[in-house]
Amino acid sequence: MRHVRAAVTAEPGAPFVLRDAELEDPRPREVLVRMTAAGVCHTDLGIQAGWPRRLTPMVFGHEGAGRVEAVGTEVSGVEAGDPVCLTFASCGGCPRCVAGDPAYCDSARALNLSGGRGDGSSALRLDGAPLHGGFFGQSSFATYAVVHERGVVKVPAGLPATVAAPLGCGAQTGAGTVLNRLRPEPGTSLVVLGAGGVGLSALMAAVAVGCDPVVAVDPVASRRSRAVALGARAALAPDGSPVTDDGPATDDGAVTDNGAAPGDGLVAALRDLTGGGAHHVVDTTGRPEMLHRAVEALRPRGALAFVGLGGEMTFDMMRLMTKGVRLHGVMEGDSDPARFIPELVGLYRRGRFPVDRLVTAFPFEEIGAAVAAMRDGSAVKPVLTFT
Repeated sequence: MRHVRAAVTAEPGAPFVLRDAELEDPRPREVLVRMTAAGVCHTDLGIQAGWPRRLTPMVFGHEGAGRVEAVGTEVSGVEAGDPVCLTFASCGGCPRCVAGDPAYCDSARALNLSGGRGDGSSALRLDGAPLHGGFFGQSSFATYAVVHERGVVKVPAGLPATVAAPLGCGAQTGAGTVLNRLRPEPGTSLVVLGAGGVGLSALMAAVAVGCDPVVAVDPVASRRSRAVALGARAALAPDGSPVTDDGPATDDGAVTDNGAAPGDGLVAALRDLTGGGAHHVVDTTGRPEMLHRAVEALRPRGALAFVGLGGEMTFDMMRLMTKGVRLHGVMEGDSDPARFIPELVGLYRRGRFPVDRLVTAFPFEEIGAAVAAMRDGSAVKPVLTFT
């Protein structure tokens, strides 16, 4: 057993509290990783709020980066000392994994969202009792993590850990939705709803492959300005008011609870900017009112990809049919991390995927401040750093 410091959630929705815990040695196909950075994702906060009480106390975190400390007896892909990015868990043997689609692994829920390894065990202990973990196969809000070898991707030694960490989930989700699923042609239009870490990753990927125009929509003025700085032709508040290279819009244009935005001008503005309707829309909000606007903003035969966590919603089927709209539900950017994360590293190194421009670093001990900054919009991608 190894002593670790972990951010523990005592019950659903409770704050992260740093506690001393213990971690088992890696099993034959597992890897022990000393964390150097861990991204904070909206998924951590959203799932934490509704996490089953029976699976608490719990350690979250699923965008880890670090250095391999030890490997199990059957691990061959990495060795002690290797810098790595941690990503979601998959079984490797189901038809989806064999076909190169591990994001849709038959065992995804058991391996990522069961509070343990998938066999009912947890590598973590707190005060001698089991401490739930294995979140997305890692639970990286801790100084060390034990991860199955399929959730470990080796990265170049010179890659900053604060860049490697977001690649494990948010960056590959946004970029992969564009590059792996939508695969837009150069010169086609793409709209991103929600300019957080996932949305801006989608935007950067769209810019990298030559989409034009690329348009972002977000209620936070600073995020709209960042979207323009990253290559968006324009960035709009949810009421349709713009920010361009001349500076940010002054009205945050918040969407009201009944689904009506002030002036309801977003659809008209998007149609105008995209020459009659967008070819592609990526929704990261999961909000029904934004998804309905996305459909209206598409041109005939346009595609809507949704990646944001949300509940049930309904569409006007006749409207979808008459426009020929294609709907895409996307998990983890349709990514095979062993292949796709190195591709993103390559794009970053060529200056075409500047994920470092999204990052605000916080010491691990200031995880509460990192969460607050994500919630109030002052940080797009908080990344915890470990000494």
